[in-house]
Amino acid sequence: MINRKELFKGLNKIVVKIGTSSISTEDGRLNHRFMDGMAAQVAALHGQGKQVILVSSGAIGIGIDILGLGCRPREIPVRQACAAVGQSVLMQEWSKSFARHDLKVAQILLTYESFSNRLTYLNLRNSISTLLSYGVIPIINENDTVCVNEIEATFGDNDKLSAVVASKTEADLLIILSDIDGLYDKNPKRNNDAQMISVIEDITPEVESYGGSPTSMKGVGGMRTKIDAAKICHMSGCNMIIANSSTDDVVRRVLEGENIGTLFLANQEVHKNRIRWIILSKASGSVEVDQGAKDAITDSMSLLPSGIINVNGSFDRGDIIEIRCNGEVFAKGITDYTSEELEKIKGKHTNLIADILGYKNYNNVVKKENIGLFNHSEKH
Repeated sequence: MINRKELFKGLNKIVVKIGTSSISTEDGRLNHRFMDGMAAQVAALHGQGKQVILVSSGAIGIGIDILGLGCRPREIPVRQACAAVGQSVLMQEWSKSFARHDLKVAQILLTYESFSNRLTYLNLRNSISTLLSYGVIPIINENDTVCVNEIEATFGDNDKLSAVVASKTEADLLIILSDIDGLYDKNPKRNNDAQMISVIEDITPEVESYGGSPTSMKGVGGMRTKIDAAKICHMSGCNMIIANSSTDDVVRRVLEGENIGTLFLANQEVHKNRIRWIILSKASGSVEVDQGAKDAITDSMSLLPSGIINVNGSFDRGDIIEIRCNGEVFAKGITDYTSEELEKIKGKHTNLIADILGYKNYNNVVKKENIGLFNHSEKH
């Protein structure tokens, strides 16, 4: 039996996905009571020092209501118009709910291309990381208005999007809130003997067969897209839970280890493999650092530009580089600056980066969590 309380101990970063069926009332209007309750739960987590990212559906539904269309349109341009009208209202309402707890929110609209272009993705990850460091709650939605693919075909009511966000931000847990209690072995709306599954360790063909048609008339994701999301999380080392949004204090109780919803267990070796992958990857270049920088890195600290003496090779942001001291490679890491940028800021204090480059990606050249130490990897 999985001890959820033990499993979730020490969680730091959580992504919560809120489906259309959760954020809307039966008549299609925004569920303000739900939004206020969610903001209160997130605020409590924020007070514990945890970072929370919301992935919120609902813009198209709001737009349908505002434009008085009565039913969900099939035409893509009409859906895009609904999304454009509804998105600003959705954010206004989230902003009001979080303002009650003195928390600020930020809107991030994404398309599939946001993740397929490496430079765009790195900038996106940096932006989300910066927002979280300022205590802001990022609220993410698919950018339906400019999406070149058929709306919801790519992310499925944001199920896949939330999993990709959890994966790319290295979240510890994704909670998908819907109008169903969890994953059942049969459709519970058609079979009285359907059994909810508490824990899924591996997503087998049998488990995949449990995903059927959408669970709700308002939502478009269905269980199949949630299982697809679980696959992404499993491979990324992120646990995932499907739970019913109507459960009182559902997010708080999930994190306290209550046996709520269906838990999809992550591949527990992924995080260790990440450092192993960094160490074993072919480097695109290298930096020579002074002894002080080496001591800091060996003591689980990040690499600052002031500690860099020389830059060798040509590399981009996001590339693997060797980190050398006295000619010897002692670590590898993922750089947040290009070789060209490092040539200009090497040996300089962090405060001078923006003056020299005209902008600043990070204070660190390589963040501590992106460094693999040779002969010291057990520390990480």
